[in-house]
Amino acid sequence: MADKPRSIFEDVQTSQKPAAAPGAIDRAGGQGARGAIRRWLMVIFALVALMIAVGGMTRLTDSGLSITEWKPVTGAIPPMTAAAWEVEFEKYRAIPEYQLQNAGMTLSEFKAIYWWEWGHRQLGRVIGLVWALGFAWFYLARKIPTGWTRRLLLLGALGGLQGAIGWWMVHSGLQEGMLDVASYRLATHLGLAFVIFGFLAWYVFLLGRREADLMQARRAGEPRLFGMSTGLMHFAFLQIILGALVAGIDAGRAFPTWPLMGDGFLPPDPFTLTPLWRNFFEDAGLVQFVHRMVAYGLFAYGIFVWTRARRSPNHRTRFAFNAMLVVMFLQVVLGIVTALYSAPVQIAILHQIGAVALWVLILRARYLARYPLVQSIREGA
Repeated sequence: MADKPRSIFEDVQTSQKPAAAPGAIDRAGGQGARGAIRRWLMVIFALVALMIAVGGMTRLTDSGLSITEWKPVTGAIPPMTAAAWEVEFEKYRAIPEYQLQNAGMTLSEFKAIYWWEWGHRQLGRVIGLVWALGFAWFYLARKIPTGWTRRLLLLGALGGLQGAIGWWMVHSGLQEGMLDVASYRLATHLGLAFVIFGFLAWYVFLLGRREADLMQARRAGEPRLFGMSTGLMHFAFLQIILGALVAGIDAGRAFPTWPLMGDGFLPPDPFTLTPLWRNFFEDAGLVQFVHRMVAYGLFAYGIFVWTRARRSPNHRTRFAFNAMLVVMFLQVVLGIVTALYSAPVQIAILHQIGAVALWVLILRARYLARYPLVQSIREGA
């Protein structure tokens, strides 16, 4: 049978739709998968923020060494009987922290620090599970936008690495003569947490708009302001690492004076340890001094970047940098109060939460310098 002649309009009138390419966005629903992935990442973002706060409380309450084994799966189940609690307590009594610092601790006191560390590890497991389930669903449903698979896999890889670094950190505190975890390992652990948090924030910002809108917005971006805010981001990250070094050796409780370090500008005898580099990690006075000096430098540079941002033609960009400067000022005040009161738990944890808020606001301001939001002429004025 001969083929029936086709109308030249027949192909475009067909009800069948071409198959979507793997990883393509379904645009029938507006934002499509971008919106759903953004909400998923926002959940992880909130969990990581909580994780940083719980990790800070774990350190401030000296709870980090209460669990002496790394059991990623079976460790999710806490002791359920009196006998199981005695087994865990006996393991803790075998480490230097108990023998040299907490000898005589009761079982009820041990339970208090145990729950902080268990909660910290359990939250890590929850974050890993939320990422894994979400990624698997979006990948199998072919809902991941083009170019985003590697980004989302990066988050999972960094999360797995963070778990390994967490045990590497705890293991250092179980060695002979150690009363706490090694400060540089604590700094690595916290630093990676902020890296993960930063990626999450940036991805959430990017997914808030379509790729075409981002490309158009970039043409109106401010490269110089973006470069300056990138420098501010790196400066803030350095200060976060130094803050972890302070927390790692309880240096925040060493000199409850301000603006001087005791009776002078410099702490007394800042270079007594050998080799020389150990002083920058283990001398409480010097570690706190460096943290203070970098804070002053960061605040000064933050003001400098803010003065440049005031000239931005976009009012939302200007507002983002205004918010960043306000929180940076509050963070400086919190740091001073933390030092003056010898880092009590309540104020010290507020200082750490302030670092989280400041980090996000710096990233938000940097994002708007790169991808400014559309505004009317009246809004710009």
